[in-house]
Amino acid sequence: MNFNIENSINQRIILPANYNVELYIKREDTIHPFISGNKYRKLKYNLLEAKYQGHDTLVTFGGAFSNHIAAVAYAGKLYGFKTIGIIRGEELKAKVAENPTLRFAAENNMHFEFVTRAVYKEKTSVAFLKHLNTFFGNFYMVPEGGTNTLAVKGCEEILTKTDAKFNYVCTAVGTGGTIAGLINSAQPNQEILGFPALKGDFLKEDISKFATQNNWRLITDYHFGGYAKVNEALVTFINTFKTENNIPLDPVYTGKMLFGIFDLIKKGYFKKGSKILAIHTGGLQGINGMNTVLKKKQLPLIK
Repeated sequence: MNFNIENSINQRIILPANYNVELYIKREDTIHPFISGNKYRKLKYNLLEAKYQGHDTLVTFGGAFSNHIAAVAYAGKLYGFKTIGIIRGEELKAKVAENPTLRFAAENNMHFEFVTRAVYKEKTSVAFLKHLNTFFGNFYMVPEGGTNTLAVKGCEEILTKTDAKFNYVCTAVGTGGTIAGLINSAQPNQEILGFPALKGDFLKEDISKFATQNNWRLITDYHFGGYAKVNEALVTFINTFKTENNIPLDPVYTGKMLFGIFDLIKKGYFKKGSKILAIHTGGLQGINGMNTVLKKKQLPLIK
């Protein structure tokens, strides 16, 4: 399997002079059209390990608009694996055709098993995994969101030698694998800032399982109410940012992170003269799904 890709570019964002900082975005969203951003990084060593162990089937987990589900489906088709998605929500079984994420995964040959939310909570239990083995035989399991030791190893490759000049490295946080990789590969002079898409401080423990340095902190003020929650202010920011910089942002992760970074810059959080690198972790496939939600709520759509 060929996982050789060119390093993503760092695109500078033009800021008002009185902000007194420099901001760049590492365009990880451009490294692959369908397995973009951190999903490519997380899957790289997991798929190599699955092939090494002789597996031909991948089993993973996700929700209605999961970037991870879409990426695993495409990667499986590309690299010769059967893929099985355990999907949270039995009601989605009848809505695959109208759900852009699940439709994409199905078009790339992913088989779905829809389960109740109560059953989904038990997805990592020994009993549930034995149940999966009974139905699907011997498989390689990729965790929800893709985070495990091999995923962190892949995310450690996001930063390169040329990124050593940055004082701050910022990333959105879902399951914690991406930020853990950045923490491990960061230079001593760098501070890693994580912007969680979910409420709560439980992520600190999850990140600490993989992190090898103490050069990080979580900024928990920009989740907009929780995972996949958005409002008109966030949508307006995303659309304006795209118009001004020609960079699309997803509303669940990168959009919230950039909203937070701009707010912190205006508040003087970053030291004057500092250089900030924001990681664009992809996730753009989720925009279509979010727009269906926004349309029902009669809110502006993401362009």
